[in-house]
Amino acid sequence: MCDLLCALPVSTGGPTLFAKNSDRPPDETQVFELFPIRTDVGVTRVTWVEVEAHPAPTLAVFGSRPTWGWGLEQGVNEAGVAAGNATIYTTLDPRPFPDALTGMDLVRLALERATTAEAAVDVIDELVTRVGQGGSGHGSIRRPYWSSFLVADPVRAFVVETSGPTVAVEEVADVRATSNRTTIPAFDRVHRHPRQPVDARVDPRLEASTCALAARPVTVEALQAHLASHEGGEDGWTVCMHVDLPDHHEATTASMVAELRNGSGPVIHHLVGHPCRAPFQRFEL
Repeated sequence: MCDLLCALPVSTGGPTLFAKNSDRPPDETQVFELFPIRTDVGVTRVTWVEVEAHPAPTLAVFGSRPTWGWGLEQGVNEAGVAAGNATIYTTLDPRPFPDALTGMDLVRLALERATTAEAAVDVIDELVTRVGQGGSGHGSIRRPYWSSFLVADPVRAFVVETSGPTVAVEEVADVRATSNRTTIPAFDRVHRHPRQPVDARVDPRLEASTCALAARPVTVEALQAHLASHEGGEDGWTVCMHVDLPDHHEATTASMVAELRNGSGPVIHHLVGHPCRAPFQRFEL
């Protein structure tokens, strides 16, 4: 589970802001790391498969990942592109598909290869079409999924939603929130999962994020407070997540708010653990 938000300069009066809570199994270790430029050739081994290496040197990237995987839950590159993914389910069952790229792999590959949000969307689209999605998003159990993405840079932002090889893209006008469900209207009408309990476990969080973005100007402090909030559903299904049910264990294990500016490097406010309990740390890339 995850919640993502972005606000373009028209709604902040300053830089583009990108925010995400990464919700994962509570006993899983997640870390923020700086990944320097790579000049390797040949193939890149990602979480479950190999992909052709990018022909040019990669971009430096700062982001968080579960330590068992290669990809990133969320991150920002040196060009000021931010991206994160969320698990979604659709009418297409992901379980029969073979191991391929996870949503986290796609986030890191896009950030390593793209200098704009639009280019990052192109990277995701091309890799989903050519290589495909598949494989577990968890290290200890097999739980495959499809992904949605929120991608932003200092001037533009996009939502990307997928169902197997099908990709839909929507440009953000001013602010946008996403969560663990299909949200692009035309895509949602065709691909929405018919039995996913979004009304109890997703929609209250998505509504809370949308409300948080309605207060102008959108600020770093407001987004940090929102990520730390317990707005949303019952039984711990809140923005800062604390789910401990017999059939499900989920918690916010990393958070990030990024400032994306033209003419200067990004500033990333980040933490590992619950944002309701730990302070954000500042990092300039």
